[in-house]
Amino acid sequence: MLDLVEKIKDLKMSRRSFIGWTSATAATAAIPVTRGLVAKAEKNAADKAEGEVWKTAACWHNCGSRCLNKVLIKDGVVIRQKTDDTHEDSPDFPQQRGCLRGRSQRKQVFSADRLKYPMKRKNWEPGGGNKDLRGRDQWVRISWDEAFGIVASEIKRITGKYGNESVLVTGGDANITNVMKAAGGYTACYGSSSWGAWRWIWEQMGVGEGLIVNGINDRLDLRNSQLIVLWGANPAWSTMGSVTYNYLQAKKVGARFISIDPMYSESARVFEADWVPIRPGTDDALAFGIMYTLLDEDSPTNPLVKWDFLDKYTIGFDADHMPKGADPKENLKDYILGTYDGQPKTPEWASELCGIKPSDIRKLARQIGGTERVALLTGWSPARISNGEGWVQAFSALGMMTGHMGSPGNMTGVSCWEYAGNMGPMLLTSGGKGTAKLDNKVDNNINENEIWDAVLKGKFLQRYEGERKANIQFIYHNYNNTLQTRSNIAKGIEAHRKVEFVAANAYVLTTNAKYADVVLPVATQWETEGAVTGGNREILITWSKIIDPLYESKTDQQIAEGILEKLGINPKEVFPISEKQQYFNQLAGSMVVKENGVDYEPLCTITAADIKEMGVEGKPQQGRIPLKQFIEQGIYQVPRKLGDNFGFIAYKDFIDDPKANPVSSESGKFEIYCKAINELSKKAYSEIKPIPVYEPKVHGYESTFENWESKKKGKYPYQIINPHYLRRSHSTFDNVPQLREAWSNPVYISSHDAKEIGVKDGETVLMSNEFGKSLRPAKITEGIMPGTIGLPHGAWIDIDEETGIDRAGADNLFVPHIPKGLGSSGFNLARCNMEKWEGKPIEEDVKWPQRIIKF
Repeated sequence: MLDLVEKIKDLKMSRRSFIGWTSATAATAAIPVTRGLVAKAEKNAADKAEGEVWKTAACWHNCGSRCLNKVLIKDGVVIRQKTDDTHEDSPDFPQQRGCLRGRSQRKQVFSADRLKYPMKRKNWEPGGGNKDLRGRDQWVRISWDEAFGIVASEIKRITGKYGNESVLVTGGDANITNVMKAAGGYTACYGSSSWGAWRWIWEQMGVGEGLIVNGINDRLDLRNSQLIVLWGANPAWSTMGSVTYNYLQAKKVGARFISIDPMYSESARVFEADWVPIRPGTDDALAFGIMYTLLDEDSPTNPLVKWDFLDKYTIGFDADHMPKGADPKENLKDYILGTYDGQPKTPEWASELCGIKPSDIRKLARQIGGTERVALLTGWSPARISNGEGWVQAFSALGMMTGHMGSPGNMTGVSCWEYAGNMGPMLLTSGGKGTAKLDNKVDNNINENEIWDAVLKGKFLQRYEGERKANIQFIYHNYNNTLQTRSNIAKGIEAHRKVEFVAANAYVLTTNAKYADVVLPVATQWETEGAVTGGNREILITWSKIIDPLYESKTDQQIAEGILEKLGINPKEVFPISEKQQYFNQLAGSMVVKENGVDYEPLCTITAADIKEMGVEGKPQQGRIPLKQFIEQGIYQVPRKLGDNFGFIAYKDFIDDPKANPVSSESGKFEIYCKAINELSKKAYSEIKPIPVYEPKVHGYESTFENWESKKKGKYPYQIINPHYLRRSHSTFDNVPQLREAWSNPVYISSHDAKEIGVKDGETVLMSNEFGKSLRPAKITEGIMPGTIGLPHGAWIDIDEETGIDRAGADNLFVPHIPKGLGSSGFNLARCNMEKWEGKPIEEDVKWPQRIIKF
């Protein structure tokens, strides 16, 4: 597989020829096309024959971007897909092109393993029945009337017996949560999800976290950077769309790249970056080693530290800039120098932890501190560890110490998801759906690191309050795959086999659905009325209905309305407007920035005839483009050019006038010493120091040793990371055979480690720790840090009930379920043992049968 990929990489392809090469084959199912306004798309497209229609279809997955996805329909059949060709492609005005996942979307929608009918577990009965059979029981087809009746009766029975606190609802979709709010409330759960430790401390520090608040400059300014440091960021795999293309424009005008990552990433290859391999969870140690070198080598003739920046814009770097009431000894400079703890954070000290040579740490420091314009860009992944707040603080302090913030070509912050290398105010926004918002009468909110313990042990820590009791007896999964994508899957399965009832909305037999009692087949977004969604800051995409719901599937709202009726609640009280009206409201409320870069105007011109044709309520309005044009084109993109009014420099207003434009911290400055973080942590899981300090991570590098001082390795000597790659979007798409064929699912092992355990390329290895065991074929490579294994994120767990061994390589099987700090999740750091498997070699999963339910 990788030999083929390397050959493909070596081809000198244009963007257009690459997209053409990745086109998938035609779908075969005959599907009716929705009539009406939304069906009239791309009538004059050049690449279609008589009777064919191009329509914009949803590409709805959380892949880290949002691209244009078109489907070609003839005689009611979706025959192929394509991506953005709505305008000529250029660096300043790039097309929004889909990846192999989006372009295989119809293989997902029309998959043979689609759930066709509502079903219940054969041995389920009120109270749970034989709960140990969850995950391996037979399925029985039932009617929607029976399905709605079971769910409603279990809601009544369980809340009547245990109270509404006994119902745990997972997922962010408002439909089922509104049902439970109308029925008296439910227990919710929360987590740091993608953010990791960035999630709850950025506001107190006065910086951006990569999504809610912008922390880096826009893509055109990226071309002003002389050095771009990708620290735990791999946009070529984890952020689709035009992101890699945008970075290449910076390279073309002379930017150098450095990649700091446990793996030699595709981004490092594409950008010809210097690769600095680092041990997982030790990024803050490296940052301290760099900062020590900056202090050690700084001089008037070799200025590496921006003292003026620290003096004017920060508090807490040294004893002279501490906040009132703080111990002056607790400043960052003295911590780095070891003034009071006796341990200078030298490159030698850092090297023992992070595995990078002291000379290379010094070289990094000189490059970062000695280059005028630097983009210090990190992904969320280095912070996706259980106690990673110190890394967030240290990374931010490094940017402040070198002054790489708030000016052209200089930026320090999170660069990922749809905003990778391109932040700033959104130039387009979608309108609201206009749906009702209900209050939850239950305020229980369980951290995702504790949800399975809360079920099994009956207690949890209520956020910033204290311990509460829990008696979860009903789990409802909607619009998520929580059991698969949260820590310690085996403990999650145990929790699911304890409660009295589990329900799940699902379009295929996901892990959530597999361990449920009742599964309700949900329509995909190709089968719903439509929506308007943002992507990067310069685009707005609308997609409309492609097909009617397949088989007996229903939309999330239809399922919610059916349950409400059985509960004796009028669905109109909870869902007063139709799904088509919600779509229209989004279209009508969409806004686009004016040429001045400040004001906004409606995007769509809407006529009375448009409103009548859609069969909705609304008022005519004047906008930038006609409504039909937006729907048919599927995208509106604001053209960009150098010097336009849409550029963005993060923190520029603050840098220009810090008193008039304070940041979000209590002091209004960047807080290197942050009392607020420390105070919050005292009410959470473990104390976070007000300044960044190094501490061993939960199941981090130090935990791989039996004795740290003697460096004797322990029972679990390898660290696991979970790279996101192009086969899946988190766990979505893992059931698509074409993607399984294109991207195998090995575990990446260094040649050093493979030789040590006697494993050859392609042979099966057994990974194990106290939480679980899993088999995977080995992919031997020089491109991963020795002692680290890369287990790609999102494989659907497949446990052999007799041996307890997972054969799929589910990464979250190995992740500890241990909340620390403010409760951030630790998905990207675990440790395990690894050995050559002496049993039957694992078969390639492309050859595995799909989870097709037959009655």
